[in-house]
Amino acid sequence: MASSSSESRKSYNVFLSFRGPDVRNNFLNHLYVALNQAGIYTYIDSEELRKGEQISHALMKAIKESRIAIIIFSEGYASSQWCLEEVAKIMERKEREDLMVFPVFYKVEPREVRTPQKSYREAIAKHESKFGKNSEEVERWKKALFDAGNLSGWDLNDGDEAELVKGIVKEISMRLHRIPLHVAKYQVGIHPQVVKLESMINMKSNNEVLFIGLWGKGGIGKTTLAKALHNAIFRQFEGSCFLANVREASKDLVLLQRKLLSEILLGQELAVLSFHGGITLIQERLCHKKVLLILDDVDEVEQLNALAGKHEWFGGGSIVIITSRDRHLLASHGIDEDHIYEVKTLKNCEARELFNKHAFLRNNKIIIRRDLVDGALHYANGLPLALEVLGSFLCGRTELEWESALNKLAKTPNKTINDVLKLSYDGLENYAKEIFLDIACFFKGRDKFYIVEVLDSCNFYTTIGVQVLIEKSLIIEEGGKLQMHDLIQLMGMDIIRQESHDVPGERSRLWLREDVDDVLSGDMGTNAIKAIVLNLPKTEAIYIGPDAFKNMKRLRVLIMINVHNSFQGPIYLPNELRWYEWPECPPSFPKFSLGPKKLVGLDMHKSKIQVVREQFKVHI
Repeated sequence: MASSSSESRKSYNVFLSFRGPDVRNNFLNHLYVALNQAGIYTYIDSEELRKGEQISHALMKAIKESRIAIIIFSEGYASSQWCLEEVAKIMERKEREDLMVFPVFYKVEPREVRTPQKSYREAIAKHESKFGKNSEEVERWKKALFDAGNLSGWDLNDGDEAELVKGIVKEISMRLHRIPLHVAKYQVGIHPQVVKLESMINMKSNNEVLFIGLWGKGGIGKTTLAKALHNAIFRQFEGSCFLANVREASKDLVLLQRKLLSEILLGQELAVLSFHGGITLIQERLCHKKVLLILDDVDEVEQLNALAGKHEWFGGGSIVIITSRDRHLLASHGIDEDHIYEVKTLKNCEARELFNKHAFLRNNKIIIRRDLVDGALHYANGLPLALEVLGSFLCGRTELEWESALNKLAKTPNKTINDVLKLSYDGLENYAKEIFLDIACFFKGRDKFYIVEVLDSCNFYTTIGVQVLIEKSLIIEEGGKLQMHDLIQLMGMDIIRQESHDVPGERSRLWLREDVDDVLSGDMGTNAIKAIVLNLPKTEAIYIGPDAFKNMKRLRVLIMINVHNSFQGPIYLPNELRWYEWPECPPSFPKFSLGPKKLVGLDMHKSKIQVVREQFKVHI
């Protein structure tokens, strides 16, 4: 797998392979000087230092540490055993790794190299005489000549050498702009996933255009994985483009279309004047090119329609990779289940490794208790973004500062992490936001059937809403229960806290014992409150007076588990209430105001009260 770290160890931009007597004092020198003047660091070996016929370790190292090899096929090239071994090593490197190879046919025809013919046939005959006609060595050389002779490059017979040199330097400069992307400071848990995705890619036919979706919640590493996959395979394509943050940049789709074309066509600036004109240009210019296109953080179908509308827009063998938090968006664009890859949280050992790399530098002499480290890992819960942000924040701090930070995070989420996670929530329709907030504040880990029943009583279209939340990576269904990542739950709870920092009675949802106690015992409820769910681990008494709910005109859900009311008289409930669940409710039956009632769900099973259902206008 190629990576940004391995690429950074490349010592040379270009490796030149040539037969000295043919080109050293003319074409080669002009090319070498022009490359260096363009800032292209080029390796050129000294023939005088060569010893024997075996390619030296230093030369092998130079080939390995170069990004591009230019082979100058001249009339006498094949007569050199050294040159033949060089081209064989170059072509082997091209097949195995990421070396780009370009031939220059200097006063010879490509078919002379491939077949071989003329001077190349004479040279091969001499080598066969020396090593044997079917020797393994000569066959390797012949194959390397054939493969290299079939590559696209440059021909020079009677043309202008200066123009050819200028053209080569321009092309190499543009190719060098196609560099690996920076992936991450520490690539923990990335490589195994890249291997899986490469396996998925290798299952397609060479002429098939493949669309792949990378799906998962915010901060889980979709972008990091997409970059790593890009670096592993982008050399196999005629052009590549990584469009980052499509969600944010899509305010100007024409600009994105222009950038896509420019990057894939290596700097060609095309006049993209309109959205529909951009679509036409992408189809016309890329339909015969094998390209790698990565669209990162897509959240609207219009973005896909503008940038990668159909398979037919791209040439055979092309791959389009789309990262998104919305699984349905990927499926609706025609990506089948087998090609939607779910990016999951890190395993425990990987999470600890990534956190430690950010939190503990090599020269860090501060010792932190194991329970504090475990607390930080529990908070991040395998989410790479949280591990990186939290690890970097805690790095170099004392144990007291760790304790204080973790206590603060237990109540208020980290802003950097929270802002990323909240993007998924912000894109929801209002009904789905209501369902999400109810699950985050009240129902995480509860049975799906129960949740649907409760929220359907509120006319929330819960079945489709839950599916949308799953597709948006905000919740997951496990064993019939609805779960969500701890940090996503904290994000949801924080949305409610932000409604009113200091006055719980002005928030839409209450679930903490102290908040519910303050609001109900002090009759501090307001019209803002939509739902109250208090689920205590054991039965406790709270004073809830007759008018505790009087001002909660919009209250739709009231669930009180293990709550005993020390007040024995009747309690007045708002007519908007849809779901009333209080198994240990007071002995006096709750009262409603005059007018239509909307109660659908009723659970008072531990009470001795005989319910007279006729007194309710129950809507089912």
